Amino acid sequence: MSELQNTQNLDLADTAALPGKMVFTLAVGAGLSVASLYYSQPMLGIMGPSLNATVSETGMVPTLTQIGYALGILFLIPLGDRFDRRSIILLKSFLLTVALLMCGFAPGIHSLLLTSLLIGVAATLAQDIVPASAALAPAAQRGKTVGTVMTGLLVGILLSRVVSGVVAECFGWRAMYQLAAVSVALVGFALWRVLPRFTPGTDMSYTALLLSMRHLWLRYKTLRRAALSQGLLSVGFSAFWSTLAIMLNETYHLGSGVAGAFGLAGAAGALAAPLAGKLADRQGPAKVTQLGSALVMVSFAAMFLLPLLSPHAQLVLIVLSAVGFDLGVQATLVSHQTLVYGLEPAARGRLNALLFTVVFIGMAVGSALGSKALELAGWQGVVALATLAGAGSLLVRVMSRRV
Repeated sequence: MSELQNTQNLDLADTAALPGKMVFTLAVGAGLSVASLYYSQPMLGIMGPSLNATVSETGMVPTLTQIGYALGILFLIPLGDRFDRRSIILLKSFLLTVALLMCGFAPGIHSLLLTSLLIGVAATLAQDIVPASAALAPAAQRGKTVGTVMTGLLVGILLSRVVSGVVAECFGWRAMYQLAAVSVALVGFALWRVLPRFTPGTDMSYTALLLSMRHLWLRYKTLRRAALSQGLLSVGFSAFWSTLAIMLNETYHLGSGVAGAFGLAGAAGALAAPLAGKLADRQGPAKVTQLGSALVMVSFAAMFLLPLLSPHAQLVLIVLSAVGFDLGVQATLVSHQTLVYGLEPAARGRLNALLFTVVFIGMAVGSALGSKALELAGWQGVVALATLAGAGSLLVRVMSRRV
């Protein structure tokens, strides 16, 4: 372990690839921690009635989780530049385990909303793991390594809906949170075994760290464009997934298990993450971000054709659209991360915090606007919102000359 500590800390110019066991553990850790944000989405249709909650109250569960995540990223992720990131990862693993258990035993909607917020804060563990992988990887393989870890993270996001839908239908939604707590505890133990200690990139105080984020934001136009573009994609992404279960139940009378199974379609898109990382290493991310945003826009827009199709064909089109827009979102995200992590290595935690604060603000806004669009204009309203968000992201990328 001491040899790892001496040779794999921040940005040494070594060329040896990271051990496969470590990369795999990081990928699983990122996936299981971020999955905690999305378990609720396919279960909303059964969570509300069991707690005597309204649709609007139940819809606040994913919204508050995303808000908690954004707050945790903004105020906690910068600590990775100041303290040993290994210690932070292990502490958050414990806190997330406790928050998930609390959610599994929540007696009412208000306690569920509070614990959902706490889950969001603790689940920022995933955003400590991703820059950790970037710091440990040799520069020539950083895109590939980050892409592999992001594959784990993104598969966790998408398969979380499959797992939670099936578990909730068979054993109830509380069992899902309890199972999630066990999984996070196990991956925390695995991370304790494989992670080396990290040398902090700065000795600034916490207040100075937070204040320096404003300087980083103003200094790097690349960061601002990446955050805005990915944040817009997140609006459409979250609007779709946070309303899908309710729409499928109301329109097609399908349960949480089927709603969760749609995550399998989205998981196919996560396969783009390592490919996008390799392409970013070789040719730069400009084409990847533009093509990814365009694919998202087109995939959402295709669902405007739903009223012209039979019910069976409608479901097929929704599945194909999910594959397309998830592919675009994930490829664009990996390319944006490759760009941002290369700006200032000693400030990766803060750069990551800024990028993902905007991303998950977009997620929270998408959940809230998606629920409102579904209520006021039906599924076509959600499709319109998501398509406009994709178009906005593409516009940001096209207007950028360099990245």
